[in-house]
Amino acid sequence: MLNIANISKNQGGETLYSKVNFQINPGEKVGLVGPNGAGKSTLFRMIIGEDRPDEGQISIPDKLRISYFSQSVGEMKGRTALEEVVEGDESIAKMKVKLREFEEKLCDPDLDPDEMNKILDRMGEVQTDFEKVGGYDLETRAEEILSGLGVHPEDHHKKVEDFSGGWKMRIALAKVLVTNPDLIIMDEPTNYLDMETILWLEEWLKNYKGSVFMTTHDRDFMNNVVKKIVEINHKRVTTYTGNYDFYVRESAIRLEQLKSEHKRQQDMLAKEEEFIAKFKARASHAAQVQSRVKKLEKIDRIELPPEEENISFDFPKPPRGSDDVVIIKELAKNWNNSKGEEINVFSGLTTTINRLQKIAVVGVNGAGKSTLLKCICDQTKPSSGEVKLGPSINLGYFSQFSLDVLKAENSVLEEVQSNLPQASDGYLRNLLAAFLFRGDDVHKKIKYLSGGEKSRLVLAVIFSTNNNLLVLDEPTNHLDIASREVLMSALKKFEGTVIFVSHDRHFLHELTDEVLEVDKGGITKYPGNYQYYLDKKASL
Repeated sequence: MLNIANISKNQGGETLYSKVNFQINPGEKVGLVGPNGAGKSTLFRMIIGEDRPDEGQISIPDKLRISYFSQSVGEMKGRTALEEVVEGDESIAKMKVKLREFEEKLCDPDLDPDEMNKILDRMGEVQTDFEKVGGYDLETRAEEILSGLGVHPEDHHKKVEDFSGGWKMRIALAKVLVTNPDLIIMDEPTNYLDMETILWLEEWLKNYKGSVFMTTHDRDFMNNVVKKIVEINHKRVTTYTGNYDFYVRESAIRLEQLKSEHKRQQDMLAKEEEFIAKFKARASHAAQVQSRVKKLEKIDRIELPPEEENISFDFPKPPRGSDDVVIIKELAKNWNNSKGEEINVFSGLTTTINRLQKIAVVGVNGAGKSTLLKCICDQTKPSSGEVKLGPSINLGYFSQFSLDVLKAENSVLEEVQSNLPQASDGYLRNLLAAFLFRGDDVHKKIKYLSGGEKSRLVLAVIFSTNNNLLVLDEPTNHLDIASREVLMSALKKFEGTVIFVSHDRHFLHELTDEVLEVDKGGITKYPGNYQYYLDKKASL
């Protein structure tokens, strides 16, 4: 269906990849993985025709319909959410116009019979294509998909420009899903989605009859949808027939095999070179020496990819605080909505969070998870009840607003120095390396960092400033899979208490030992890990 043959691409004088070959077959669900800057988005753009390979060919059948979702949603205004989804596909809109034109012509009483037959033939072709893309039930599907993506029916007729950036992303995603294409290409579709919506999208894609080619930082989402992985790394592209977990296992096995082959070749080369060096001056061995020289010239040398540097960093042990870290009594919070009506977010929460616990706060979008964390961190006052921190508790709080306090003109190193003035340069560099700022990365100015890089920088400081309670609101947002693994490893080793919100199921499964669910104005405590919580919910 989609065939990539011997493509090569350079960018900024650097080779992204060369001699790339793979294909995507009808109905295949394929994941694209690789570090930031490897060229994943560039590959997507080449497939949809926004960029071109320097060499090679991308073959796409003439009638193959492709829809592309990226983080750049473009300008959307002047339509309602539903109109944007229904009318957003130009090809469907053109077909609707053509069908109306045919109907008008057929109403002409003076129409010649031969001309009528020609119109009917052309109309039949357009109707077939229109039916194939689901044109006749397009509005019904658009409503279902918008609702599935969390845009409630009462908001379907709200103007697009009145939605925030995250909600516009959902509308843009709905535009891609509704068109019934043969191939959907998606660049980070789970960004800005809550758990409920991620699960809906996951199920939708699993049942989708067409092909999918996507990249995502959500490991579980990738595992549950794709059955094939295309990896871009070290300027090479490698294909694995399995999900993400299979890819992780298989790539480790292949690397060990490559290392063994490389060692065998190096041993052989050393022997041959030793022979040549030993006998090159002897006329009696000239023919043998020349033969071995030619043999070595023809050998394809096995190259090992650069070793990923594993940074071992021991975070400072936080001071031991009280065994009762957070004491909550009859906590309630109300908000006033735009009409001045008082809305109960949650009420009646009484609990104690103990030392070394790792508490996940879960709930649907808008349930009040972030509000609960703000009450704990004294970022908002409760309507009633109280939250107390135990004696000697030092609180580190991460939210998306934490990124706004970074000083734009500071370098990465200067920013951590300002927060840790007593620390040595070597300590700070090791700390930053543990959070994937290596080499010249430490001299990048804050204003040039991506959202994920800023998150990593804030988290590095939070981990290193003697906090024994961490409250983390969506710390995995903007982080790629490698960065999430770094954060998860740091949290597992952290000798303090953690209260966090995340929509990453892998993260939740690995860290959680107790769950607080915010739902319908109340908070329910589940005294077990994330799987325990899921099992309890399933049994209700």
